[in-house]
Amino acid sequence: MRIRRVLTTALFLLGAAAPAALAVAAAPAVADSSPSPSPSGDDGAPTEAGTSFRTATEIEQGQRATAGASTGDYLYWSFPADAGQRPTVKATVKLPGSAARSAAETWQIDVYDGLRRRQACQYGAQTRTAAAGAASVELSCTLRTVRAWTETWANDPLPGTYYIRLTATGLPASGLGLPVNAEVEVGSKDIGGAAAVDGSLAEPLVPGIATTGGKSDEDSDSSTAVLSSIEPDDGWASGWWSDRWVWTAIGGVLAALAGIGGYALTRGAGRPSRVPPGA
Repeated sequence: MRIRRVLTTALFLLGAAAPAALAVAAAPAVADSSPSPSPSGDDGAPTEAGTSFRTATEIEQGQRATAGASTGDYLYWSFPADAGQRPTVKATVKLPGSAARSAAETWQIDVYDGLRRRQACQYGAQTRTAAAGAASVELSCTLRTVRAWTETWANDPLPGTYYIRLTATGLPASGLGLPVNAEVEVGSKDIGGAAAVDGSLAEPLVPGIATTGGKSDEDSDSSTAVLSSIEPDDGWASGWWSDRWVWTAIGGVLAALAGIGGYALTRGAGRPSRVPPGA
C-alpha cells in the first residue's frame, strides 16, 4: 500500500508539472517569432537598393523591399539575424515584356554574413533561368541556423548583419539595361534550444560603415565607428532563453521522482508487527 501511494503521488506530480512546463516552453517561441510580413507599399518599406556592400539598403525581417533597376545591375540589401534563427530570403524579379527580350535570363541571389563571407543555402532555388517569354522569376535561399558562437576557422553563420546580393548572370549584350522591378523579403524560423551552444560572441558582426569625430588635442585619432542601425526588435543575443532550460528542469523532476520510486521499491516493508521494538 505504501509503494502504491508513493507511485500514485509521483504520477500526480508529473502530470501536474508537465502542462505547465510545456506552456513555459511555448511562451518564448511565441515571443521570439519573426514579425509578420508587411504588404508591399507600406510606409517605411524601402523602395530602392544599394549598389555595393557599403551602400546596401537596410531592411528589417518581415519587410518587403522593392527596387527598380536595370538588368546587369548588382542590387544589395542588408538585414539583422540573431542566434537561433534560420533566415529565409525570397526575391521576385518582374521582367520586361517578351518583345523586349530575345533570350533567356539567369538570376541569382547570394547571402553574405557580417564578415562578407558567402553563406551556403541549406535549401531553396538560389539560381533560376527565366525563359524569353517569362514575366517574372522567383528565388529563395534558406540559410543554416545562426549560431551564437563558433570556431574561428569555421564558416558558420553568426549573429549580426547579413547582406543580400541580387543580379542577373550570363546576359547577352542585347539584354543589358532593360528595366526590371525587384522585391525582396526576409523571414526566419526560431529553432530554439536545438541550436544552443556553450558560447557567445562579445559583439554581433555588425561592421562600421562610417566614422564620426576627429583629431584630439594630442593629434590622436578619436573617431569612432558608426554601426549599422538595424538590429532585432528585442535587441541582440535575445535568444539566451531557450526550451533547453525547460527540458533540463523536466529531466531533473523525472530524476527526482525516479529516485523516490526506487527508494520505495527497495526499502522493504519495514519491521514486522510481531517483532517488539526492543528486539
